[in-house]
Amino acid sequence: MNGVEVARRAITGITGREPAEVRPVGGGDTAAAFAVRFADGSSAFAKWAPEKMPGAIDAEAASLEWLAEPGVAAVPAVHGHDSSWLVTEFVPSTRPTETAAAGLGAALARLHASGAEAFGAAPPGGPADAWIGLAPMRNEPTADWPHFYARHRIEPYLRSAVERGAIDRDGAAVISRVCDELDDLAGPAEPPARLHGDLWSGNVRWGERAWLIDPAAHGGHRETDLAMLQLFGCPQLDHVLTAYQEVSPLADGWRERVGLHQLFPLLVHAVLFGGGFGAQAVAAARSALAAR
Repeated sequence: MNGVEVARRAITGITGREPAEVRPVGGGDTAAAFAVRFADGSSAFAKWAPEKMPGAIDAEAASLEWLAEPGVAAVPAVHGHDSSWLVTEFVPSTRPTETAAAGLGAALARLHASGAEAFGAAPPGGPADAWIGLAPMRNEPTADWPHFYARHRIEPYLRSAVERGAIDRDGAAVISRVCDELDDLAGPAEPPARLHGDLWSGNVRWGERAWLIDPAAHGGHRETDLAMLQLFGCPQLDHVLTAYQEVSPLADGWRERVGLHQLFPLLVHAVLFGGGFGAQAVAAARSALAAR
């Protein structure tokens, strides 16, 4: 049985509707993905996660539902899922506009302000052991952000990056120093924000408004989402940040803390892809220490 037929059967089982068309599309590095059309002309999107990623579909479904719950950000509706397949609303993509970017900034500000139970809290119904891309990610409620960020977002990936040779001993010492000094580096204390959690520019779909897709949601620091959005370049970024600030101004010094918050996704990339990401992570750690 080919992949399209497997997808067709899974979609039918989950939605109770027989697709008229199932077409493979790009789905990132974590899954097989399919555009779906039903006989009535409506559409959907389906993705599959392999057995080597247990809990990935449950985590994403819970993330999407949690981000959608406040009604402030555009998030694809979840039509249904099982342990291997997720079926959601299909979101087409067009060119980004200033209006959509400003809307994204305002929506993110309100989404973050919707809050979370704790730093490191998983979405309601979501597993503690989740994923960011192909890397496992632990969501563990923690009393304060510096402790959470060091223990669950820096240290596990630093260990793996060192084991894989992506970061040498000297670089690891710099990053460990960041963990030791996070109380001084973190800036003013803030309540836990409701984060998308993997907000690089590829997880924003542009249309009349901007949609948030492929989340790794959890309770965290709002500057982490914004720093990740800046990491690989985001269209109309200035309009996103300006609109965010108009709704919910960021604490003084936030620009100097961008490297601190980019340290987590850079370490994830160092673990997954090696190359220059280890060096970039060390550079981000040095910038965080220098910005104090």
